[in-house]
Amino acid sequence: QVQLVESGGGLVQAGVSLRLSCAASGRPLSSLTMGWFRQAPGKERDLVSTISRNGDSTVYADSVKGRFTISRDNAKNTVFLQMTSLKPEDTAVYYCAASGKSILNRDPLYYDYWGPGTQVTVSS
Repeated sequence: QVQLVESGGGLVQAGVSLRLSCAASGRPLSSLTMGWFRQAPGKERDLVSTISRNGDSTVYADSVKGRFTISRDNAKNTVFLQMTSLKPEDTAVYYCAASGKSILNRDPLYYDYWGPGTQVTVSS
């Protein structure tokens, strides 16, 4: 089993930066493909970004390209999401997810483990 815990969310003003962290335990992080998803009220859970096991490949949602950066530190079992130039439309619960498969995938069903989520609220 893999346990994931997100941190770093909060209430911020538009234009600022925020960094989310996801601490993983139960299995070496290097064996997992990792992703960040978000879900706004009344909307589906969508991929924000995903990163390969060794960090050399990433995928981003079009809406966050150029503003968000995903990274990982396998030695510290932690995945990060650096968010800059935040917009009110980025407001959502952000979830960390892990998959034992190696292919990067946007589909939430591809991921086996999920954290409880952290709220990010961006005010205008």
